[in-house]
Amino acid sequence: MPRFAALDVNSAPQASKTILEGPLKGKHFNLFKGLANSPAALESYVAFSGALAKGGLSGAERELIALAVAEANNCGYCAAAHTAIGKGAGLSEAQTIEARRGGASEAKHAALIKFTLALHEKRGFVSDSDLAAFKQVGYTDGHATEVIGNYALNVFTNYFNHANETVLDFPAISKI
Repeated sequence: MPRFAALDVNSAPQASKTILEGPLKGKHFNLFKGLANSPAALESYVAFSGALAKGGLSGAERELIALAVAEANNCGYCAAAHTAIGKGAGLSEAQTIEARRGGASEAKHAALIKFTLALHEKRGFVSDSDLAAFKQVGYTDGHATEVIGNYALNVFTNYFNHANETVLDFPAISKI
């Protein structure tokens, strides 16, 4: 049972209702219903994720980051959500599982996940070799910056879900 009220368009503050009926119309997942308790938090999530979606990383790449971070932070809600969303972005079931395990069969995706997990494990203090390995497969400083942004966004949702005990409303996935 969630610790925070799960607000919908009828019970949310007006500013949250505007977001739920606007950019999140038809996406009334439990995460967003919980975030709706704070219009500022909900708006910041929408703005940050929307801005990152316009960046140089593909939807599939952003989902690989989300899957690796969700598993690293033991966020079952986000792991399940991003497994479903990742499949919609073109990832296979096997790719979602590989990302959760910290790897990928494709070299570029493996470098992306490795860099993401280096950020996590080293609390941002990545080494020159971490960055060089990431860039060696074709990524740029701009991509590295976006990985950091996506990492931060996913930590936000992971920690929110931990604190809220958000009820899963995506297909359940198995532990790995």
